[in-house]
Amino acid sequence: MHAALTGLGVNAALVVVKLTAGILGHTYALVADAIESSADIFSSLIVWGGIRITTRPPDEDYPYGYGKAETLAAAVVSLMLIGAALGIAIAAVGEIVTPHHTPAPFTLAVIAVVVVVKEILSRKVFKIGQETGSTAVKADAWHHRSDALTSAAAFIGIAVAVWGGPGWESADDWAALVAAAIIAFNGVLLLRPAIRDLMDRMPEELPTEKIAAAARSVIGVQAIEKLRVRRLGTEYFVDLHVQAEPTLPLRDAHILSGKVKGAIRSAFPDVVGVLVHMEPYEPLK
Repeated sequence: MHAALTGLGVNAALVVVKLTAGILGHTYALVADAIESSADIFSSLIVWGGIRITTRPPDEDYPYGYGKAETLAAAVVSLMLIGAALGIAIAAVGEIVTPHHTPAPFTLAVIAVVVVVKEILSRKVFKIGQETGSTAVKADAWHHRSDALTSAAAFIGIAVAVWGGPGWESADDWAALVAAAIIAFNGVLLLRPAIRDLMDRMPEELPTEKIAAAARSVIGVQAIEKLRVRRLGTEYFVDLHVQAEPTLPLRDAHILSGKVKGAIRSAFPDVVGVLVHMEPYEPLK
């Protein structure tokens, strides 16, 4: 939540700076950059709201908790990236076919500062996303990174337009078009894992082989089958079938299942729920 709010404040300031410099400096690449930063403001708000909802404890209506809210926030941010890229591309094409003034040289200094600020912010937010395992925070970090890339492309385009002189006025618009492609690409990359989590795909970062090994390490477990894992926000839920001695009393089977849960959660702290189905062990003949 702190990372999202920090990004919100920085983006609000950058929108004003880039939009003012873009209008006064006659560069659409910088105006497009400001538009992308305004999308960052909404994305940070969405991430902040998603994380707030995710922290709610489970209740009768949502017994598994509100972890999917964070994944939904990541998906929305990704779609916003793709939408922003499409809007920038359309506007850039319009600027390319319309004659306009050469960008002002001072806009290069503005963009250089923006690139540095956004790259620092992106790295800090991504580090928080890595530490917490938050998909939404990682998406927000990539949103900041895409803004830095957009600004870098704008810097190159404006530099070409300024140094090239007459006939090169649209170079910054072509730079905006390239930046739009980069933003759209990042949006698609971020959308894929969000969709996978929403569809309860087996998470790659939590190998089932290691979970099964933790369960088999418990004395009394004969075999493991039908092991399933799903992710809700930054938490994981495991369902598995444990085979034990057929003559094991019900009370002992219950105790064994508790030991299996403890072994899995001890090996994987991010696993908050383990559902164990006990079965009689019947070796293949």
